[in-house]
Amino acid sequence: MYWLDEVKQNIKKRRQVLFSKDSEYLSDLAGLFAARPHRVMVLWALDFAAESVAELERAYPDELRVREALEAARQWAAGEVKMRLAQRKILDCHAVAKELADPADIAACHAVGQACAVVHTAGHALGYPMYDLTAIIRRLGVDNCREAVERRKAGYIDRLFYWDAHAANYQGMWAEFLKD
Repeated sequence: MYWLDEVKQNIKKRRQVLFSKDSEYLSDLAGLFAARPHRVMVLWALDFAAESVAELERAYPDELRVREALEAARQWAAGEVKMRLAQRKILDCHAVAKELADPADIAACHAVGQACAVVHTAGHALGYPMYDLTAIIRRLGVDNCREAVERRKAGYIDRLFYWDAHAANYQGMWAEFLKD
């Protein structure tokens, strides 16, 4: 099934998230993600989360919880804070979504939360594109999103290959559970 048909069906069913972990459109990403080390996925996810945070901060300059989730996830990955603190900040990020009215911003908040949770397990990585692509579609509309969605997906793959090739050069600290 063409991905846009799946999205249209999900809109018709009034689904908030327009892609699922079983979406055919995301199956190649799922395979690429599964073949990567956890640290590569953390670098990839936090990189994209930072973009979403910046976008949300432009719309909600007084809202600090989304940035706090990203910073806590970075600190957790570096071994500077414990899981419970980061988990609380990530849940607070998801809570922001419940306070918003704009469907694109709601999806973007959830995308950040999913990306931050990749520190816990790489299995959360697919959550970022599920929500991020939903945000793009909600922002542009289903009739105007095809090029942007496909370009963004290609960007996920490009950045994944970048981090796959450059993770060893990362100068930051790693928590014990992320050390190889």
